[in-house]
Amino acid sequence: MHDKFSGSEAPNKVRMMVFETDEPHPEDHHDKGTFGDVFDKLFKAAGDKHDPPLGIETAMKFVVEPKGGKVPTVDELKDVHAIIITGSMYDAHGDDEWILKLIKLLQDLWQHRPDIRFSGVCFGHQILCRMLGAKVDVVPGGDWELSHTHITLSDVGKKLFRTENEELRLHQMHQDHVVEPPSSKTTDLLNDGQIVHIWGSSEHTAVQGIYIKDRLFTSQGHLGFDEDMVKRQINLRIESGSLKDMEHASAAKETADMEHDGEMVAGSILRLFHGDDNDIP
Repeated sequence: MHDKFSGSEAPNKVRMMVFETDEPHPEDHHDKGTFGDVFDKLFKAAGDKHDPPLGIETAMKFVVEPKGGKVPTVDELKDVHAIIITGSMYDAHGDDEWILKLIKLLQDLWQHRPDIRFSGVCFGHQILCRMLGAKVDVVPGGDWELSHTHITLSDVGKKLFRTENEELRLHQMHQDHVVEPPSSKTTDLLNDGQIVHIWGSSEHTAVQGIYIKDRLFTSQGHLGFDEDMVKRQINLRIESGSLKDMEHASAAKETADMEHDGEMVAGSILRLFHGDDNDIP
């Protein structure tokens, strides 16, 4: 794990801490490194397209304590101003000790470090919503949302992604979902009147991501998955017994090679981390 920030000579830069909440498939780890390494490559590509270009400095912390990781303390994150949480095969609604410890850390940071901006993908999206009091649960019927998926954008989503398109596409790999977005009614960490926007939805999942101005931007869909990663992640879920519909799995693998908008979503998250202004309340 690289828990020190990598260097960047760019005059404009973003420093982000990746909380790694799982390990990739062994073949993906060999080819691409950890999930933090995948994010580092993706966000550097997105940073190159920012105007002006942004250098990316990435530190990574593996936080799954049963597998040798460690959830950091607030004091260990003094130099951190942006956090992104990866996907995971663990359940974000579970009460594993390390998950509860991670939620407590995030709540403490949210309350005492208003300078930190947060993002999360899949499990990370769900755990951040849970941290703010939202309910996370298995989708009714237990159906999976897999591979290449069309997401319908709200008006806020179009502004965030700077597009006139009605939808974007991301790879999915989940059976759980955020039932309803957090609000000041679900947590004392949000003020009355603080708006929580849903930026997109799909037929399977109504809350594909949320945005809170100057604080948080999440995505249920994966940003950095390619064809090989999608197929291997599907196989891992088949092997674990959590994915039993082989027809669905086979169809999902057939769409794994399709182009997606992960880099565009990463660019929008970078704008949050960098502090770029927008006209979204």
